[in-house]
Amino acid sequence: MQGFVDFIKAFLDLGATVILPVAIFLLGLLFGQKPGKAFRSGLTIGVAFVGIFLVVDLLVKNLGPAAQGMVERLGVELSVIDVGWPATSSIAWASVVAAFIIPLGLIVNVIMLATKTTKTMNVDIWNFWHYTFMAAMVYTLSGSIVQALIAAVIFQIVCLKVADWTAPMVSEFYELPGVSVATGSTISYAPGIFLVKILQQIPGVKKWTADPDSIQKRFGIFGESIFIGLFLGATIGFLAGYSAGKVIEIGMAMAAVMVLMPRMVKILMEGLMPISESARQWLNKRFGDREIYIGLDAAVLLGHPAVISTALILVPITVVLAVILPGNALLPFGDLATIPFIVAFIVGAARGNIIHSVIIGTVMIGLSLYMATDVAQIFTQMAINADFNMPEGSAKISSIDQGGNLVNWLIYKLFSLFQ
Repeated sequence: MQGFVDFIKAFLDLGATVILPVAIFLLGLLFGQKPGKAFRSGLTIGVAFVGIFLVVDLLVKNLGPAAQGMVERLGVELSVIDVGWPATSSIAWASVVAAFIIPLGLIVNVIMLATKTTKTMNVDIWNFWHYTFMAAMVYTLSGSIVQALIAAVIFQIVCLKVADWTAPMVSEFYELPGVSVATGSTISYAPGIFLVKILQQIPGVKKWTADPDSIQKRFGIFGESIFIGLFLGATIGFLAGYSAGKVIEIGMAMAAVMVLMPRMVKILMEGLMPISESARQWLNKRFGDREIYIGLDAAVLLGHPAVISTALILVPITVVLAVILPGNALLPFGDLATIPFIVAFIVGAARGNIIHSVIIGTVMIGLSLYMATDVAQIFTQMAINADFNMPEGSAKISSIDQGGNLVNWLIYKLFSLFQ
């Protein structure tokens, strides 16, 4: 069993840039494409994700240290450390239930497609770690593998249903037809869609508009996404107490993110469209006129400048929230750079309105801090069981991404009732 777990971890360590091209190539063959065409689609998507993750890496490497600088300047001392999603996923895959998750996840997805209970064919296998964490948490709570796997399946079903529900928005606003997003961290913020709709009914507030187009109209060339990235990045560098040179450096990095990410998403769609069309034709021949979505990593949504703009504004807000919210014990750090991923649905629902997105994002992140604080005890126990090297000086750990995940928290609370 351990050998199989090690194989799964080694496979996942290859990352989306290897796993996705292979999955897309096999799907192309399944849907009747010629090997050459299927291979080209898979290769193009792989190249696109190499580019996307290079840009994400640029974002993370610049934003993470800046966020730490802001925390240090404020002199914040909280008892629970946000270790970020990389550490969280490692803790998840170290669980004894990890070996079951990928086969089980694929079976569940196939059954749901066959029974027409989902329209999403989720090829984002790399992000199955969210299901694994859910299972590991319930296993730590109950000691039952059966309960752990049931929890993982519930989490996956919620992810697929939310992916189906939000796919029209992904198609219309993000201009990604045939794509859905079932990434566990992103779907947990889907309730923010309802809050956006409520906010946009409030007199006065509904007229507060600041989307990339209106900003550009007002400020001309200085309202373009490249200048917005430069300004917001430099502002974060200033708040972090950076020198003038470093302020300019992080500003340039964020400007680059704003410009490069949309380019990478366009390359992605070049490879994805032939697969989506082949899948649609194959399903229509066998099941009639049926819509199908290809489930991809939420990174594909970062191409819209409003997402990065909203996230950059929310980074200092998150740090301030951690300080002022009574009862919060989480010191945000590791997952501050993942804020673009978790607010993508909110930005889409707000039609790119940065003001509305920031308001609702603030509310949802505040809730995440409380949930991450609440599960810190079991999160820390999972880390101990996984022989995880705890950050120096930290008694407890958690994360905004999965510890503060609403779906994860609700399922955990449900299973807690039966212990």
